[in-house]
Amino acid sequence: MRHLAVLSMHTSPLVQPGSGDGGGMTVYVREIVCSLARAGGQATVFTRRTDDRTPEVVEVEPGFRVVQVDAGRHDLPKERLPEVVDEFADRTSSHLVDDDFDGLLANYWLSGQAGHRLKHELDLPLITVFHTLARVKAETGDFEPQRRMDAEAEVIRCSDVILANSGEEVRQLVHHYGAVESRIEIVPPGVDHSLFSPGFQDDARDALGIGPGELLLFVGRIQPLKGVDVAIRTLAELDRPDARLAVVGGASGVDGPAEELRVRRLVAELGLTDRVLFVPPQTHGQLATWYRASDVVVMPSRSESFGLVALEAAACGVPVVAASVGGLRTLVRHGRTGYLVEGRRPADYAAHVSSLLDDFAGATEMAICAAEHAWSYTWATTAARLHRVCDDISLRTLVDCS
Repeated sequence: MRHLAVLSMHTSPLVQPGSGDGGGMTVYVREIVCSLARAGGQATVFTRRTDDRTPEVVEVEPGFRVVQVDAGRHDLPKERLPEVVDEFADRTSSHLVDDDFDGLLANYWLSGQAGHRLKHELDLPLITVFHTLARVKAETGDFEPQRRMDAEAEVIRCSDVILANSGEEVRQLVHHYGAVESRIEIVPPGVDHSLFSPGFQDDARDALGIGPGELLLFVGRIQPLKGVDVAIRTLAELDRPDARLAVVGGASGVDGPAEELRVRRLVAELGLTDRVLFVPPQTHGQLATWYRASDVVVMPSRSESFGLVALEAAACGVPVVAASVGGLRTLVRHGRTGYLVEGRRPADYAAHVSSLLDDFAGATEMAICAAEHAWSYTWATTAARLHRVCDDISLRTLVDCS
């Protein structure tokens, strides 16, 4: 496949991850396209413009271009984006017909809807990666509109290939949506080992200007799904008055500002104001320094299709205490690279955190195992697998969902 059109309607690879709707998917799109380009491929990312001041076309590097499409008001909240899917598809189509594209890679259900339409209009193969699934989120109480569930089911039926992050996501696709397993390919994300790698904790803390003492780290957008409140209560459960928690990330989604206010109030109610540090979203280089500065990363998410934070932490040689959900069950090897926690009881998280803080030798061995395990995941490998999928799909008869 010579030229891939990557649809990323609701988040742009140009934005800072960890703020707004820019999270793991932002990193995924940017890194996989970079890796494709560096391997000699060509990909153009089509995303919705959200700022008048940015140019329509951004040449990121040879083989990697971003086209910002006008679709709806620039300040339109994510919850209203379904209203402008057709406009996004129309504007994207005008670019596709003017260039020589061989296939579509749609990210998330909104782009999947646009990709479904463009597949039939332009007779192009459609590869879809969902990142999160509504019916899986519903199992944990994060209910999504029926419109999203129906749209996901429709896109799954018509996708020529669905990319899954793990075997767990394959199971979810088949169980919840009746996906045809032979059309699912496991292509896990990677990590940039040139940035995320082990280093000296004291040097990292000096660089950040934070002093000695045990440091827990939460990295992610502040929204109910990510469970920052559980991380805060975990700190409160610890019998370690000098331990601190750094929360790196910003409010996200329609509930984000209210969630941030709620967790800040929780910090005050628990008497932790001097022990919880709220840090705005960081660049990758700065984020790697925060990982190296920490003793343990806490990930109490209600659901995670993959869990890129756990992989980045592992690559930096930091054990992770994470929820036993989704892709985290694959990334975290319980008792070897970190711990998996069933349920959301802060006391259970605190018990595992304490075991790491109490056993320096054991935590060091776990950190070494985590860093070694992380080398199983590279963006070059991810891009190579995607390239193979693209080559294979060109030999298939396209799925007809009519």
